[in-house]
Amino acid sequence: MTVSDVRKRYLDFFTKRGHTVIPSAPIVPENDPTTLFTSSGMQPLVPYLLGQPHPAGTRLADSQMSFRAEDIEEVGDNRHTTFFEMLGNWSLGDYFKREQLSWLFEYLTSGAEGLGLDPQRLYVTVFDGDKESGMNADTESVEIWKGLFSEKGIEAKLVELGTEERGNEAGMQNGRIFSYGARKNWWSRAGVPSRMPTGEIGGPDSEVFYDFGLPHDERFGKECHPNCDCGRFIEIGNSVFMQFIKNADGTFGELPKRNVDFGGGLERLAAATRDNPDVFLIDVFDAARGILEDRSGKSYADPSAIRSFRIILDHLRAASFMLASGIRPGNSEQAYVLRRLIRRSIREADRLGIKEAVLAEVAEGFGAAYAEAYPFVRAEANLIREELEKEEAQFRKTLTHGLRELEKMGADIDAFTLFTTYGFPVELTEEIAGERGVKLDRQAVQVKMEEHQARSRAGAAQKFAGGLADHAEQTVRYHTAHHLLLKALQMVLGPGVHQRGSNITSERLRIDFSYEAKMTPVQIAEVENIVNGKIAEALPIIRTVMNKGDAEKLGAEHEFGATYPEQVSVYSIGPKDAADGDPRFTEAFSLEFCGGPHVRNTRELGAGGKHFKIIKEEASSAGIRRIKAVLE
Repeated sequence: MTVSDVRKRYLDFFTKRGHTVIPSAPIVPENDPTTLFTSSGMQPLVPYLLGQPHPAGTRLADSQMSFRAEDIEEVGDNRHTTFFEMLGNWSLGDYFKREQLSWLFEYLTSGAEGLGLDPQRLYVTVFDGDKESGMNADTESVEIWKGLFSEKGIEAKLVELGTEERGNEAGMQNGRIFSYGARKNWWSRAGVPSRMPTGEIGGPDSEVFYDFGLPHDERFGKECHPNCDCGRFIEIGNSVFMQFIKNADGTFGELPKRNVDFGGGLERLAAATRDNPDVFLIDVFDAARGILEDRSGKSYADPSAIRSFRIILDHLRAASFMLASGIRPGNSEQAYVLRRLIRRSIREADRLGIKEAVLAEVAEGFGAAYAEAYPFVRAEANLIREELEKEEAQFRKTLTHGLRELEKMGADIDAFTLFTTYGFPVELTEEIAGERGVKLDRQAVQVKMEEHQARSRAGAAQKFAGGLADHAEQTVRYHTAHHLLLKALQMVLGPGVHQRGSNITSERLRIDFSYEAKMTPVQIAEVENIVNGKIAEALPIIRTVMNKGDAEKLGAEHEFGATYPEQVSVYSIGPKDAADGDPRFTEAFSLEFCGGPHVRNTRELGAGGKHFKIIKEEASSAGIRRIKAVLE
């Protein structure tokens, strides 16, 4: 099946079973200081799994764009990717183990509604218990799985392995169901049960593996088992059962509302339908792979070239989604990760013998491959091409400069300086050093790199606090202007306009908002006039802490999909004679949930004779427009 086939069948399957399909959250979490990227299907839904009601109900399903930067070094084998889609379904206090495992098994094996996989090729793992915390084994899931396999005429023997090390020694033992300890089959945000703090929730999980039938590679252990890394088995789905809460005395109690969280790797599921363990042979890579073969004159199947092919295919797919999402190559946070993906792709293109620009041409294939599911990627095709061409030209110069500096260093090669100063890849430095008989101290380089990355992460935590790059005076002005702009857009375009993302720096503000059509010059001028008029009126900005429900009743704007506590800050702009402690919400020009900070009066936005100006209005994705504006 194609990726689109697998995705559509999954969402249709769970829609028929009472689930509401929700859209994918952005690959870059909006206003989340804890992480640079959305790295799992669960991540955007954690607040609801912890008890907050979801506006779409108790049964949800989606396909979530995800990116894991920590997997960059793993890319090159047949199954690791940095960017991927995670199919997910959730029960928020609704159904539990029996329904979840039965539906999942039906989706995987049904030819009519699902993927039609051979049940003989499916193996499952369950929780073996945890002596340290006193948690019992998940015998309920074992019995459910035995029944499901029995219906297919398959005897499902339970093999109690406990650890991967035990699996490497004991092997399959004609088993179908395998139990492992908390390290493999338990979920909580804190890890294993003994590490969970008081009040934390967690529970056992059950993973499904597809057997591709490859011969076992003894480099990974004497015997094979589902969690072996030899490549025979690949995990295609995991059902997490959030069932317990940690008590103050260290014991565990049952949650009154138990949750289910399922995540299934879309690319891996598509590979399973083809009975081919190489995820880079699924359809979304076909066009890009063909271009690389044409330009390099090499075959993807060439053992000496396949790793380079896979790295380029993975990295350029991820880079295309990042660029279309508004990230630009740079030296810190998400921008640093994007630049690294692009530069690694250039180096691997060199390895394939491609010395001229090729990245933009390869990336075009992904816009077409995802045109239906993620049209915003194709919509930004020109931008993606421009950025990749610019970055490739720049880095090819960087390679020349880096090689020149490396020559000057002689035997005293400083890989960290070459990387941070010239952008010269550490692995390339190590390769050249090896050719000269010089051994790099990779551990020392790694320590320096980790310190460098830690500084970047620390900067990221501040960069994305409240959606602001910083709390500088001009940035705060733009934050207040953002509120005025949103209200003005609603006045000109209609009340259906709502914020769908923001990014505010000291140089400009950016807002993504829901609207189907391109704004006309007349509409843009009208919005600008409204904002400048409110700046001239010198309206006070007042913060009020109030109950979330009361704020919602007042019609206060709040970010789509965002989670708010019971007590929230509401910022009102105007009326002109309003004062602190006496907000008149019904007379306010703008009313929004917001963490601040803001100026005290709109006249501060016009300081020095500045005026609000929209400098760009464009499509961000399907049904979403983007405005960039300045005070000049």
